[in-house]
Amino acid sequence: MSNAIVKSTFSFPGQTAVYKGKVRDVYTIDNKYMVMVVSDRISAFDVVLPKGIPYKGQVLNQIAATFLDATSDIVPNWKLATPDPTVTVGLKAEPFAVEMVIRGYLTGHAWREYSAGKRTLCGVSMPDGMKENQKFSKPIITPTTKASVGHDEDISREDIIKNGIVSEQLYTQLEDYTNKLFERGSQIAAKMGLILVDTKYEFGMIDNKIVLIDEIHTPDSSRYFYAQGYEERLLKGENQKQLSKEFVRQWLIENGFQGKDGQTIPEMTDEYINQVSERYIELFESITGKSFEKADTTNVTQRIEKNVLEYLKTLKS
Repeated sequence: MSNAIVKSTFSFPGQTAVYKGKVRDVYTIDNKYMVMVVSDRISAFDVVLPKGIPYKGQVLNQIAATFLDATSDIVPNWKLATPDPTVTVGLKAEPFAVEMVIRGYLTGHAWREYSAGKRTLCGVSMPDGMKENQKFSKPIITPTTKASVGHDEDISREDIIKNGIVSEQLYTQLEDYTNKLFERGSQIAAKMGLILVDTKYEFGMIDNKIVLIDEIHTPDSSRYFYAQGYEERLLKGENQKQLSKEFVRQWLIENGFQGKDGQTIPEMTDEYINQVSERYIELFESITGKSFEKADTTNVTQRIEKNVLEYLKTLKS
């Protein structure tokens, strides 16, 4: 467990800023490039849990890189290279202050709202009589605000435009990209015997053009069901077999934690941490069809620094 990457304190040549997110540490270089170190930290209910998950960062980084490459014909993205298993280097963008959440099925947060009696989510109507994990007639987009600290909040298309967070013209383009990316991700997942249930995308602007930023189609940003047995489980009202971070959220809920004031994060035993690590690796292999090769973590910070420095030299040459 000691080799899980839970923090980074790099100082790269030309470094002008550092941003420490829930999972990612982002180093800005020359106000033009971004070095994104994907840590092994894990968050749920907008809270970073006290222990890291070995190889989680590598899983997230390599899945995201795979899907950024597989969708670059739909929308350009920020990625330039992945010089280390846990690092992506790309172009700095000005991010939009919303996250584009798209849902193909009634599950997770949407189901919790639905089961509480709500029939509208982010201004989008949901029909009566649906079951948990049932497919929507067509995917719905339920955006959230992008909070630098604290909780992201649901927000409607109308409020985004009315409050001037994103112009109507740009938001319409974000919706189009979101639908096309979700369709592509669903097609790729289907080939692997999976269902892409829901996900979120983040976008920014570079030279007045929209680009896809951050991660895409990873278990932190997405939920997958196994296609085999889906219909049977739905008819029986059984839980779906899934690959996502939802199992972590459910474990926390079962142990009395939902990120609310006064609640205590349950103990994360070594056994549980290993189980979570194995689930992340399982998703990598299931969605990519490749065997996961664990990177050497003997001197992980030195490895990352060496690989990043060597790549940054190529940008300046």
